Amino acid sequence: MYHRHDAESYQEIDRWERGVGWIAHPEEDGVRASHAIVGNDGDVWVIDPLDAPGVDELLGELGAVAGVAVLSNYHARDAGVVAARHDVPVYLPQWMDRVAERVDAPIERYAQTLGSSGFVVHRCSPLPGWQEGIAYRQSDRTLYAPDVLGTGTDWTVGRERIALFLLARLFPPTVLEQFAPERVLVGHGVGVFEDASVALEDALTGARRRFLTALRSSGIKQLRALVGAWRRSNPMV
Repeated sequence: MYHRHDAESYQEIDRWERGVGWIAHPEEDGVRASHAIVGNDGDVWVIDPLDAPGVDELLGELGAVAGVAVLSNYHARDAGVVAARHDVPVYLPQWMDRVAERVDAPIERYAQTLGSSGFVVHRCSPLPGWQEGIAYRQSDRTLYAPDVLGTGTDWTVGRERIALFLLARLFPPTVLEQFAPERVLVGHGVGVFEDASVALEDALTGARRRFLTALRSSGIKQLRALVGAWRRSNPMV
């Protein structure tokens, strides 16, 4: 589900005028995606990164790195490595646990606004022990969801272009109902750039109705994703 070896290259995704994404292990089932987004002051914010050869050059195309943000308590990933290399802190919401002890870099806590990025981060806890920040920037209507939304084949069923994680389908997070994004970026899969608001609304309104279909098609794989994320965050297991 998740590769534990160092990435040898990366696949670029989600390119637009103010950001870019990449997948460090395109062959893994978990399709973990990382992003770099230009903030309001022109600096770059790196979100939930996995490191790979050439990533620094990709970031350099956008500008200087201002900070690295982790928006899921299971996404420590390579945040500390990337932050240390660029001599910037790792930014964490005040309420997020587990990550600080898993990154070797200075930690900067914030209440809701992520530095000068322009993103406001909303707390989302679909299940006990699961903490993530849904980040939204009103100026360009960019939405980022690290875990609860995904676009990989293990998330979506039928004609869905984006979907809630299996167990979150039973109780769709109401925090997502307030957004009308132009683009949706996710921590697992390629982003949605066409009719993103329509795709998000369909994901929320059809979540329960399509639960059994999702359970039959990818229930085991999604449970493997949960276990895999936990094991990566607890490497001695």
